[in-house]
Amino acid sequence: MRPRTIAVCGLHSEAKAIRRGCPGIAVLAGGGDGARLERELEALLQAGPALVLSTGLGGGLDPELAVGALVLDGDAALVKALGSALPAAIRARIIGQDAIATGISGKAALRQATGAAVVDMESHIAARVARHHGVPFAAIRVISDAADEELPPAALVGMRPDGGIALGAVLASLARRPAQLPALIRTGRHAGLAHRVLRDVYDALGRSGIFLRDFGEFALEV
Repeated sequence: MRPRTIAVCGLHSEAKAIRRGCPGIAVLAGGGDGARLERELEALLQAGPALVLSTGLGGGLDPELAVGALVLDGDAALVKALGSALPAAIRARIIGQDAIATGISGKAALRQATGAAVVDMESHIAARVARHHGVPFAAIRVISDAADEELPPAALVGMRPDGGIALGAVLASLARRPAQLPALIRTGRHAGLAHRVLRDVYDALGRSGIFLRDFGEFALEV
C-alpha cells in the first residue's frame, strides 16, 4: 500500500506551498492552536500509519544561519532521504514550543539552553504524536527571522487560530505603535523570501517522488 504523508505547519500560506509541490500530502495548519493540532494529527494517524513532517517557516536561533536557510532534523533514515532531494539543506536541531520566539535575547537563551538552530510552534507536537504511533518523523524548516532579528508586535498577532492571517489585528497593532512599521516591512520581506524557498523545497520533493517510496525504507532510526 502506498504510504501516506502528513505535513504539519502553522499557516495557510505554508500549506498552499506544500500542496502545490506535493498535492498528495495531507496538510494540517495549526495556527498556534496546539491542542487542536494534536487532536487532528492523532485522528489522521489512527486511520493508518503515515510519515509525519513538521514543516514551514521557523525562527533562527543559530547566528550563523541567514533568512532563507533550509534546515532538516528528525529520524536519520528519513532525513537522509530528504537531504538527497534537498542538497542545500543543513542538518541541525529543530525544536518546537507553544509560544513564538521573539526577542534577540530570548532566542540567544533558547539557543544556549537547547543547542537548537531553529524554533517553531509545531515540531514538538508533531514529533510527540509520531513517536506515540511509532511512525517516521522529520522537520523541514526555512528560517524567516534570523537570530539577530526581533519580531515587531504586529507580527506576533498576525496568525489566526485557523492558520489564516489576522489582518485586522495587525493593522490595529500598527495603529497603536506606528514606529514599528519599518520592522514589520522587514519581517514581511523576509517571510516572503522564506515562502519562496519553501515552495522550491516542495517542488523539489514532489519531483523526487520521495513520498511514493516504500514506507519500510524509513524505519525508525534516530
